Amino acid sequence: MPRYKLVVEYDGAPFRGWQRQAEDPTVQGAIEEAVLRFSGQSLRLTCAGRTDAGVHATHQVAHLDLVRDWRTDTVRDALNAHLRPLPVSVISAEIVPPTFDARRSAIRRHYRYRILNRRSPAALTRAHVWHVPWALDAGLMHEAAQGLLGRHDFTAFRAAECQANSPVRTLERLDVALVTMGLFEEIVVTTAARSFLHHQVRAMVGTLMMAGCRRFSTADVADILASRDRSRCGPMAPAQGLTFVGVDYPPQ
Repeated sequence: MPRYKLVVEYDGAPFRGWQRQAEDPTVQGAIEEAVLRFSGQSLRLTCAGRTDAGVHATHQVAHLDLVRDWRTDTVRDALNAHLRPLPVSVISAEIVPPTFDARRSAIRRHYRYRILNRRSPAALTRAHVWHVPWALDAGLMHEAAQGLLGRHDFTAFRAAECQANSPVRTLERLDVALVTMGLFEEIVVTTAARSFLHHQVRAMVGTLMMAGCRRFSTADVADILASRDRSRCGPMAPAQGLTFVGVDYPPQ
């Protein structure tokens, strides 16, 4: 029974997140339905990082075991044919060793958050950015972000419903940059870690936004982290600005 690794991209706007639900549309449910139509198999996908409702992905990774040894291009193309017209696309499919696990084998996950920082709201990208109409200083945001790097107890940036056994995580990257996008500019937050707590990235971005408008100082952000008090954190940034952009695995 060959194991296939899929790289998937999707627009999270019409979905209630990745994880299959009984009533609501989800990315996992859509792909599993496509697998059933293509192969006749009813199965459950395992993914690298389950995304919330409204969150997007350009490089989600999932694995599945198929009874038949299909060609990889056939798996990719057949799934895409059955996924139409949903905004989900299988970018690639490859056969991997049976020991590969999309979630457990991952050593690093990458996210990007986009903030449209201008007075006028977005028209074309409204489902993919957080519109913040007041002025933000990306340099101050980046400076404050560096105090969050390393191994810490991130309770202050953890959702109340988070089911992780421990709030301790090692944040490897948290960069904030002003990026020119055509005729306008965005503030882009890029982060990476082996794993994240539920809502951790969105909570950190909301706190960095407060630093960018000078409501929080760099010291304030460090104090919030040390306090382990979620009530001191900034507002949680909305889901639509967040995109899962990659996952790293050790060499096979």
